[in-house]
Amino acid sequence: MEPKSNIYPIFDDILQRADHEKLLKQRAKVLWMTGLSGSGKSTVAKQVEQVMYERGIYTKLLDGDNIRSGINADLGFSVADRKENIRRIAQIAKLFVDGGAVVIASFVSPTIEIRNQAREIIGPEDFLEVYINTPLEVCEARDVKGLYKKARAGVIPDFTGISSPFEAPESPAIEVLTDGRSIAESAADVLDYILPLVTIEEEK
Repeated sequence: MEPKSNIYPIFDDILQRADHEKLLKQRAKVLWMTGLSGSGKSTVAKQVEQVMYERGIYTKLLDGDNIRSGINADLGFSVADRKENIRRIAQIAKLFVDGGAVVIASFVSPTIEIRNQAREIIGPEDFLEVYINTPLEVCEARDVKGLYKKARAGVIPDFTGISSPFEAPESPAIEVLTDGRSIAESAADVLDYILPLVTIEEEK
């Protein structure tokens, strides 16, 4: 491996975040959605993305399964691999923020430490933690992918909520309760919070 002394970043020579935000007429942020598997993170994220698209807001949705089938296909679910998974995702999110996008990141990211890592990389002012709070029994009852059944059978080790802990956010930017509510209602909670933060009113 060549030494890092051979790397010469060109950050100062390219268009800056403010330039992209001015072009897009929006403010860049990261909505970091965390919650158990089956909590509704991806479903809510897709609804939020659709509504923002209809309002002319440029977004980028980063989802756990998509990332793990591509750029992070080499990673497993050990503690070290989970940390590396989130580190890479946070770096990707940071690049999109620098390009003026509103990033919607949907990942279990089960521990406070791992989410703090993402917050530090992205920047506290841009990292908006969204807790998709759905009881374990509800997530397990849904079990859309059959993962809880496999985890209970011991087929999937280190599965969050069963054999591996999930640490709920202590002070999320917003907490979304999904049990007994429609997708539209849950997404509306997120939209009511984020839209004023990313929308730039045009001068009249």
